[in-house]
Amino acid sequence: MGDLEQGVSDAEVLLEFGDDDSKAEAHREMAGVADQLSKLELESLFFGEYDDYPAIVTVYAGAGGVDAQDWAEMLLRTYERYLTNEGFKVTVEEWSEGEEAGIKSATISVEGDHAHGVMEAERGTHRLVRISPFDSNARRHTAFAGVDVVPDIGDEVEIEIKDDDLRIDTYRSQGAGGQHVNTTDSAVRITHIPTGIVASCQNERSQLQNKARAMAQLKAKLAERARHEQAAELAEIRGESTGAAWGSQIRSYVLQPYQMVKDLRTGLEIGNIGAVLDGDMGDLTESYLRWRRAEHEQAG
Repeated sequence: MGDLEQGVSDAEVLLEFGDDDSKAEAHREMAGVADQLSKLELESLFFGEYDDYPAIVTVYAGAGGVDAQDWAEMLLRTYERYLTNEGFKVTVEEWSEGEEAGIKSATISVEGDHAHGVMEAERGTHRLVRISPFDSNARRHTAFAGVDVVPDIGDEVEIEIKDDDLRIDTYRSQGAGGQHVNTTDSAVRITHIPTGIVASCQNERSQLQNKARAMAQLKAKLAERARHEQAAELAEIRGESTGAAWGSQIRSYVLQPYQMVKDLRTGLEIGNIGAVLDGDMGDLTESYLRWRRAEHEQAG
């Protein structure tokens, strides 16, 4: 806070001179103080236990057929543009193409300051309403895509996984998955049979490396599941509603009959949906973080 106090003090001294140049300089000084305060305020929004961790983000097509698969790919592209513009490192871990267009699912890893805190805002179901480019009668369609976000905990948390609980499949890489796409059966998919949780990787050079990375993803997903189960148990004990828990619809993107993005948690509405789909998601992220802090303060 020393720099902020010094900035205010300097502005006060400049104002005492009373001339126009000093007033202009005082105005610039205070603008710098305001900018620093804004950055500190934004930093304070990242209070979550796992906000500073890397994130594992999976986007998958929901209801809506080929439109949903196309929507899932659009949403993934939006995230890649947003994260790249913000200086995050994005790596495609797994990519499963749709039959006609788009993707069935894809997983990316995100590294950078507050990666999980930023991407937590996207966890849930995203709804798109538009004139379908796949409908010869140009009718309006609704499609859904799901987004799963977990912190990449590495080896910090011990998760016991029995070998008998795993089904491990190998397959040929496809799509945007790395240098050896469509050349070897090096991609690995691991299914945790008791929970049905799946983790995949095709980005590494060898099957062994892909298996290790998929196991790391699986551990992270199982740890996140355990945290959600614990939170649900506590909520039930307290008599709290869990209707807004994970898997619920969080945001609508409407291209027809009007254009708007609306976050159903925060109430934020943005009319320029084109800009959002091009990666301009900063307002959505910040509004979620402010809503999350308000929810946290209200809960406790």
